[in-house]
Amino acid sequence: MHAASFVEQDRQERRKARSERRKDRATQRTQRQRTERRQERRTERRQERRSERRQERRSERRQETRQERRAERRQETRQERRADGRQDRRVRQRTEQRQAYRQGRRDERRADGRQDRRQTRQAYREGRRDATRQAYRQRDQRRYRDYRGGDYRRWNRRWRDQRRYDWQRYRTHNRTSYRIGRYHVPYRNYRYRRLSIGIFLDNLFYGNRYRIVNPWQYRLPPAYGPYRWVRYYDDVLLVNTYTGEVRDVIYDFFW
Repeated sequence: MHAASFVEQDRQERRKARSERRKDRATQRTQRQRTERRQERRTERRQERRSERRQERRSERRQETRQERRAERRQETRQERRADGRQDRRVRQRTEQRQAYRQGRRDERRADGRQDRRQTRQAYREGRRDATRQAYRQRDQRRYRDYRGGDYRRWNRRWRDQRRYDWQRYRTHNRTSYRIGRYHVPYRNYRYRRLSIGIFLDNLFYGNRYRIVNPWQYRLPPAYGPYRWVRYYDDVLLVNTYTGEVRDVIYDFFW
């Protein structure tokens, strides 16, 4: 009896040991599986973070490249517009010169040049070295005498035929002289209107702040009598200061 009970106890202990081993193996397996799952999750998270960073970098690079391209395109368009504007101005000047020559102004210019040469030769023969200055003074005096009687309608627009008043050619070589800053309007909310000869202006438009004191600086003829050269935006007007009437106009004179 004692031997049989001993054997039975031995069997039960072996069974317990086996069951414990199985439990240990199962716990080890579950732990291994958990660790493997954690590692897999970590790797997936790392990969996702790396992919997100790559995408952000790519998006930033694309945005920077787009901004650079836009800036380059804007710069190119500005340069092209400036070049087109300069070309248009040159073409406009050439067409105006051709039209002036076609209208028969060559003969008048030649006649004025011959008369000036004769006056200078005669003055030099008489010993007057300041012939041109005296001729100009005599011409201005004659004009002033004509206007002393009150007839202010005799402004001669043929001054454009004289070579010394070729302001377009002078402007091509002296561009900075014709950039005199922004035009300040005398009235509030007033906008540019293209004026023509015969229009009457208010006295605020030809005040002292708008008058051109030295017309010869821009190769304009001297204003005699009641006439004064006045700036109007980028245009130049010859205004009768007694009546406010516009007697001569030059469009797009300043830059």
